[in-house]
Amino acid sequence: MNKGVLKKMKLCLHLADGFEEIEAISVVDILRRADIEVEIVSIMGKKEVVGAHHIKVIADVLFENVDYTDVEMIILPGGGLGTQNMDEHAGLKAQITKQFMDGKWIAAICAAPTILGKLGLLAGKSATCYPGCESQLTGANVSTALSVIVDGKIITSRGPGTSFEFGLKIVEVLKGLEMAKTLKGQMVIL
Repeated sequence: MNKGVLKKMKLCLHLADGFEEIEAISVVDILRRADIEVEIVSIMGKKEVVGAHHIKVIADVLFENVDYTDVEMIILPGGGLGTQNMDEHAGLKAQITKQFMDGKWIAAICAAPTILGKLGLLAGKSATCYPGCESQLTGANVSTALSVIVDGKIITSRGPGTSFEFGLKIVEVLKGLEMAKTLKGQMVIL
């Protein structure tokens, strides 16, 4: 791939109150280590977002101020309340659907793949999610055997303990297996 093109790639990781902190922060960290531009986007109408374990994160930008025309990937961390808040945000769901229709990447972890299931975006696709949420992956070929599943331009993952694998898989699909392996070694992920 042309490195000049990759530099222009932009990803948006979305936060809502109640998000799972590990799934958000570790993924942003891994992507930035790979020199991938990722913006933290709040859908809460304010930049400070409070996670499921009461960790406050200051987002880079508010949802209503994002220009999605050059966004290559939408990332959705899970968390029960965070996923519920994202699922209730009509603007975000419309943008996720547009992203899918435009053939761009969508990545969701933990409970967040249920949003994709409810939107009908997983029909006929292999996917995974947090244990107990499988019935909400409408139309998907659900698997619990893998920590991370890529099917077409959709990446799904199981939960907090799979966050590093999830982040590294995003790096792999965007910048190649060698970059993902290099980061894994640098971060001493066994």
